[in-house]
Amino acid sequence: MASQTVKIATPDGEFSAYVARPSQPKAPAVVVIQEIFGVNAVMREIADGLASVGYLAICPDLFWRVEPGVDITDQSEAEWKKAFALMNAFDTDKGIEDIQATIDFIRQDEGSTGKVGAVGFCLGGKLAYLTATRTNVNASVSYYGVGIENLTDEAAKIRMPLLMHIAEADQFVPPAAQEKIIAALKDHPKVEIHTYPGRDHAFARKGGEHYDGNDAAVAQIRTQVFLQNNLA
Repeated sequence: MASQTVKIATPDGEFSAYVARPSQPKAPAVVVIQEIFGVNAVMREIADGLASVGYLAICPDLFWRVEPGVDITDQSEAEWKKAFALMNAFDTDKGIEDIQATIDFIRQDEGSTGKVGAVGFCLGGKLAYLTATRTNVNASVSYYGVGIENLTDEAAKIRMPLLMHIAEADQFVPPAAQEKIIAALKDHPKVEIHTYPGRDHAFARKGGEHYDGNDAAVAQIRTQVFLQNNLA
């Protein structure tokens, strides 16, 4: 596996993205969509992990319009405060435009087969859902997305497969919000939903307060099977 930082051009300027390359010369690509902590060690590790199992992984810096190069953790109050400030300043519509630019960029990469998936966490989980409704991605995975209950009217736009991981004890997605999401999407032919009883937000973030190794592993296996089925 090899990694590098690339630049992606848009009409508004350029932004960076972390790329992890698999050993094989051609592979399907996966866009890793960040949490509110930027393209940090956790996101890079996820990209590296995807590369290790045969994907061309790319993690774009979606906060670049607010502050380029954000790389913080969830380990201090100051970092949490900064993360929420960045999220509040973030333009979701522009973020989806940048994800589409990332999809276009990696789809044209000489190491890409042309198939592109997306995997997003937290804020990125919401963006992964919107990636399924607004972009030409081939498949998308949403981990504990925040705010999707306010976007269920876009469900009819989903044309390609979407996998959703919902933490039943998510402090940022209360039961009423989960019920609305599930009611809107459970019968959609392109949507697969899994819920995790007792799990709080970010149960798959290694080193995080609510990390649960067992359910993180279950979600990862489901994600790997989903990506294999839809991007191979």
